[in-house]
Amino acid sequence: MKRNFLFLFAMVTIIASSSAFTSRRLMFRISRNYVSAATHKLSFLLNKNGHVLFRHASKSTSDCSPMLFSSSSFEMTANEIQMKDDALKMINASIRAVDPYAAIKRKMVMCKEGDTLETLVVEVDDDDDGAEQIKYNMSKYDRIRVLSVGKASAAMALAAGEIISSCGKQLDGVAIIKDDHATTEEIELLKEKYNIVVRPAAHPVPDARSVAGSNEILQLAKTSDSRTLVVACISGGGSALFCSPREPLTLDDLMQTNSALLASGMPIEKMNVIRKRLENGKGGKLAAAAFPATVLTLVLSDIIGDPIDLIASGPTVPDDGSGWDDACRLVQEYGLEADGEYALPDTVLNLLRLGKEGQLEDTPKSSHPAFCDSPPLCQTVLVGNNRAAVMAAANQADQLGYNPVVLGTRIDGEASVVAGTYVAMAEMLSQQREHHGVGSYQIAGLPAALIAGGETVVTIPAECNGKGGRNQELALSAAIKLKEIGLRDVVIASCGTDGTDGPTDAAGAIVDGASVDRIEQTNTGRCAHDAMKNHDAYHFFHDVNADYRSHHLIQTGPTGTNVADVMITLVK
Repeated sequence: MKRNFLFLFAMVTIIASSSAFTSRRLMFRISRNYVSAATHKLSFLLNKNGHVLFRHASKSTSDCSPMLFSSSSFEMTANEIQMKDDALKMINASIRAVDPYAAIKRKMVMCKEGDTLETLVVEVDDDDDGAEQIKYNMSKYDRIRVLSVGKASAAMALAAGEIISSCGKQLDGVAIIKDDHATTEEIELLKEKYNIVVRPAAHPVPDARSVAGSNEILQLAKTSDSRTLVVACISGGGSALFCSPREPLTLDDLMQTNSALLASGMPIEKMNVIRKRLENGKGGKLAAAAFPATVLTLVLSDIIGDPIDLIASGPTVPDDGSGWDDACRLVQEYGLEADGEYALPDTVLNLLRLGKEGQLEDTPKSSHPAFCDSPPLCQTVLVGNNRAAVMAAANQADQLGYNPVVLGTRIDGEASVVAGTYVAMAEMLSQQREHHGVGSYQIAGLPAALIAGGETVVTIPAECNGKGGRNQELALSAAIKLKEIGLRDVVIASCGTDGTDGPTDAAGAIVDGASVDRIEQTNTGRCAHDAMKNHDAYHFFHDVNADYRSHHLIQTGPTGTNVADVMITLVK
């Protein structure tokens, strides 16, 4: 009974604390085995006829002292090999489901009414009573502008351009992308066919290219008029990519601020409360700049709960949910003050102080004319989110014969802590193997697939030189805990849907109960506990010479989408 209580407590804890053309381009790279998502299949070079190997329950150690192991003690079992294959299929399905190009094509269409009148129809939401629609009579507009920012901006702009160009109106625009997040073909097609220029820039810390591209977008917005339809495509990563410093701040001030915010472990939604007040386009300012133009915003959400005003810092929606006081409170809460561990530049702290004192204008609210007209000039449509990715993974799990359980799409908190909860749940589920009187209280029968979405954080000390990301850290922490309790036939994967986890070329990692032993015994000098202490999961997992079974990093390359993370726990 006690174990059942602990299991339910773990489950309640994790839920309560939680919050183009990718179908053509997505490519999983597992060592030298390449798998194209265009075929909607995965085929790995596996020997799936191996017998179940000896299960070694290693004791927890705080160091990496040499130990004697038989080779079979840290080999993958047949179940683990199969589950690794299956987990990657689920991740593949989740990313395909949030392809931004396909998402916009599903939501928006140009319809003809009669011989000449054309209407842009945008589906707002699906429910049991049918989908609500927004309709734009294209005869009211002389010009259409596509302004796109975020990691998925190229694919979103391409889809919007294809649909809108059919009406024959003047079309132009700018798409700011993260480096390497658009193919050469996409960039050329956007420019030559739709007159939309692509501006690559840095992420997660903005650079001079971010500022130049953002100022170009703001200038297009300011030169729009009442006969202009602005289609704003917003996706995750837009906060860094769409970056125009507010006077008297400089790019260097914003770069230092972004670095401090990232190091502090502050969740992205709170970071954006501060960012909105330091720049010219965030927090509804892009829509205000475009007034009196009509603005349609298409959003691919990367934030838990889909708060439209926080995704890419809400450039086209009113900022009713935060103010100068909130920004200043976060400075105190996360040690960002002048004498804090993650001190912001003095110029930034001074600007926030002046704002709190009422000496500076705040972000536009719902009372601004861009937002208060009837019918509204600015409307926003959510085209994709983490829930869509998670449900696709669950559907794939079901097709593969697992009993899927969706834990939610609001998972947050420290990556290492969340990992411990997944391991605890896996351990409880595994007890069905021995029928320890707990079968009646399990949330799923075996084989089980626990699937969750959200975005964890990693709090990094000021002088830390490790390399990794939240998904790799979650996987490393899980691997350590699986080893400590000797739990086998469990596979845990955590993956960023954008294909980039932290400043690395990996999207995440996938582990089993013998991962730590395999890596430490075959790579002299590597220690899982040291890697956790130094937040250096990438270097612990990375091995260019590893075969499929030994490869732990999930490397997709840029996927062209971004809806936070998907986490999968499989138990047989």
